[in-house]
Amino acid sequence: MKKLFVFVCVAVFLFGGNAAQAQVSESPEWASRIKAEGLNRSQVEEIAQFLTDYAGSRLTASRQKRRADSLVVAKLQEFGFSNPRAAFAMDFPRGGWDVVKTYAAMVTPYYCAFSVNPRAWSGSTDGLVKGECMLFDVNTKEDLEKYRGKVAGKILLIPSTRTYDINFEPLASRYTEEELEVLLQDNRGTARSRYGRMSMDYRAYMELRQLINEFYAAEKPLCVVNASGSFNVPGSSGVSYKAGDPEPVPEIAMPIEDHGRMVRLLEKGRKVEMELELINRFSDEREVHNIYAEIPGTDPKLKDEIVLLGGHFDSWHGGTGAADNASGCIVMIEAMRILKELGFKPKRTIRLALWGGEEQGLYGSRGYLEQFLYKDQKKLPGFDKFALYLNMDNGSGRFRGIYLEQNDAATAFFEAWMKYIEPLGFQYLSPRTTGGTDHQTFTRYGLPAYQFIQDKLEYGRTYHTVMDTYERLSLSDLKVDATIVAWLAACAANDPGRIPVNPAVEAAQPRF
Repeated sequence: MKKLFVFVCVAVFLFGGNAAQAQVSESPEWASRIKAEGLNRSQVEEIAQFLTDYAGSRLTASRQKRRADSLVVAKLQEFGFSNPRAAFAMDFPRGGWDVVKTYAAMVTPYYCAFSVNPRAWSGSTDGLVKGECMLFDVNTKEDLEKYRGKVAGKILLIPSTRTYDINFEPLASRYTEEELEVLLQDNRGTARSRYGRMSMDYRAYMELRQLINEFYAAEKPLCVVNASGSFNVPGSSGVSYKAGDPEPVPEIAMPIEDHGRMVRLLEKGRKVEMELELINRFSDEREVHNIYAEIPGTDPKLKDEIVLLGGHFDSWHGGTGAADNASGCIVMIEAMRILKELGFKPKRTIRLALWGGEEQGLYGSRGYLEQFLYKDQKKLPGFDKFALYLNMDNGSGRFRGIYLEQNDAATAFFEAWMKYIEPLGFQYLSPRTTGGTDHQTFTRYGLPAYQFIQDKLEYGRTYHTVMDTYERLSLSDLKVDATIVAWLAACAANDPGRIPVNPAVEAAQPRF
């Protein structure tokens, strides 16, 4: 067993009764019932197919996303959760965008159809078009002038700094004992601040990016081709766009293998031509929506406190957003289903939250925060009713523990709660912070919000690509993960104590 006993005595001293009451978990009888339902009668496979194969991709504010929202709300109603709904979270300035048709091929010096992915919020071609390719190598604003008047009707290939080297490491991997031991070490004082100032290099890059976009709009190339993805699998990303602006030029992401082939031909002086048909639909949908459902609390004094379970439901438009992040939604829905099926009566309300707009800047969770918890440098009533948030957004690997976000007072709680799930591999409590997903919306204000330590599997190779489909899911791991979440939610909902707000965080300073 690997437990982290960090400052527990100090926490008890500092936080008094709340921490002192922390050594409480649900009963071993409930542990057995939750494990039996989650591991022997799991519905993870059914939910996984529903959220990926049937719901499809879920780009923020797209018609596809609104369709998926409706499907999931209906599914949550089937499970018998209370008040399932899709609700407004935040305005979204980009507006809606959906893919209708994508075709791209090299036709000179020979024909070869390519697997490509249009960049989100980029424009369409005027039907089937054909054009000559040229390299567009711009690193400074002065470089732009070299191409002035020369790119109209051309297909621009953006040089890539990436090359492919044969990799002898396994495609998928799990954490080693040595790697997990490192996570047990407190790195405060050595870790970089996540709130550092924007670097001058990045500012210069963004300024150049804006100039390039203005150049495209004025000079009107036929299409822009970006190198993105490998193993002949294109990546997913978006362009800068605001609803109501003129439609941007068409842009596509092409794997480095196909992109590199055309670049090498051009560098040898060979003529390269492509034909394209890209149809993308813009819509005036300017809202981000979240999906909610509850298991209501039953204790008269605690029922208004919230144990929040969530992950982001939006995805990029390539693939079906399986590992990123249908996996997190699958686990949280299944955890709720387990508790509902067993008739668990929580003292606190357990709320499911499937966020929208995470990929473009945590829009959904930020909207939740501003509606219920904290806005205009003021606490809202829900702030002091926030008991816990558990977030999943690192693929479909098995949970090995949790990041405690430098909140030492949380240690005693998780040590008590983990007693019956250690045999499932949940053994590591890391004092460290982790980033890149919705729990940060809440930890910025010191609220007890946590992301799990997960086995990496092949997440880094497949997320944000068209390869992110049902096949990327480890269903056996997801069953275990959902069982762990159900147990932790049950413990948090009924523990007489509550993890306090992290006193080291200055909650009064907005971070967005």
